[in-house]
Amino acid sequence: MLRIAVLGVGRIGRMHAENIVAHPRATLAGVFDVYEPSAKEIAEKLDVTRFESAEAVFASPEVDAVLIATSTPTHADLLEKAVAAGKPVLCEKPIDLSLDRVNACATKIAGSSVPIMLGFVRRFDSGHRAVRNAVENGTIGDLHQVVITSRDPGMAPAAYIEMSGGIFRDMTIHDFDMARFILGEEITQVSATGSRLVDPALMEKCDDYDTVTVVLKTASGKQCTIGNSRRAVYGYDQRVEAFGSAGMAISENRTLNHLRLHTEDGTDRAAPLMNFFIDRYADAFAAEISAFVDAVEQGKAPEVGFEDGRQALLLAEAAIRSAAEGRTVNTSEIG
Repeated sequence: MLRIAVLGVGRIGRMHAENIVAHPRATLAGVFDVYEPSAKEIAEKLDVTRFESAEAVFASPEVDAVLIATSTPTHADLLEKAVAAGKPVLCEKPIDLSLDRVNACATKIAGSSVPIMLGFVRRFDSGHRAVRNAVENGTIGDLHQVVITSRDPGMAPAAYIEMSGGIFRDMTIHDFDMARFILGEEITQVSATGSRLVDPALMEKCDDYDTVTVVLKTASGKQCTIGNSRRAVYGYDQRVEAFGSAGMAISENRTLNHLRLHTEDGTDRAAPLMNFFIDRYADAFAAEISAFVDAVEQGKAPEVGFEDGRQALLLAEAAIRSAAEGRTVNTSEIG
């Protein structure tokens, strides 16, 4: 049994802790959070150790691996400490909001054989993964275009938005990773545009956007279009499409159930979309834990690693520059 400790037990950390408890080949070694009441609550609920500090987690012989679900500014520091302690780590995205800090972290951990996995959970969604597989095995022929739609059901609290690092680093970063995952090639050009249509006052205050479109291009000419909005009144809109020379593969939204209702008042009425990311990607989060356990047990590099996190942030930086300067940005321009 792989003994995993969870650092940070906010809403996503709690979910991870529960998934570890439910996993047949993992056990929850304990939890830590700087906010003691939360750590105490989840430790008592799951009947596990509440560590007094992150350092205690890294020093414990009862901990084989760590999952980092703390606030973003702490990720790089904790990741470096985990590697120094020789403990495999699954870290939520992003590694940091600063590409310079991520590059410094890469330098510090260079040469280490400690497994590092990044929490790009959408790679483990069965539908999205099936699209990638259809590309990889040639079912749709030569890939030409990818279309990714990702819209939140509603604006996050203003306090979160103000500290998020902006929509490209906070929200679109998942889609940048998905684009790389499906395209199978590194992206060389980024063109992005942003608007303030949902909450103009808040976006003006944060120097951010709530509605963005990004066009990506690889050296071979493959294209990807990403559409994001901070508010979709009909629910959590998550779709992926790959179009190729021999066909198309689509991963559709998930609804609360599969009912299709036909009456005299209307036809093909369906249940609402799922409205929360933890619900929408529940199966993917469980699969993510399994992939981490597999990698550690088998001594292999995780499928989605540190460099994937760095590349996604690099694309976010290119998109920020593109939107600000109104031009296509070559990724080679970003340090």
